[in-house]
Amino acid sequence: MDFYIIKSPSKGTIDILMRRKGSNSKELPPYGVDAVGLVQGRMIEMVVASDIAEKATGVTVEDIKGSCPQNMILLAIFGDTAAVEDAMKEIQTKMDKKG
Repeated sequence: MDFYIIKSPSKGTIDILMRRKGSNSKELPPYGVDAVGLVQGRMIEMVVASDIAEKATGVTVEDIKGSCPQNMILLAIFGDTAAVEDAMKEIQTKMDKKG
């Protein structure tokens, strides 16, 4: 799995993610977006990572469509910087202990 955090994402970056979101919602989370965590991997990993992130902190998790929309291989984790960092750490910690 690959992990990246974008702090203070640009409007263009947010626009790209909003266009490719898997949900029909085109609105940003009500608390705004100070950071975006990006997690890429296999579909099974993305489902588990989403569950871990949402249980860990106050973030919003969205699947991001690739060139093949039925395959979810990228998650965007929206929230304030501390919450996104916490969610990403929790995913890495728990996914390293799998199996």
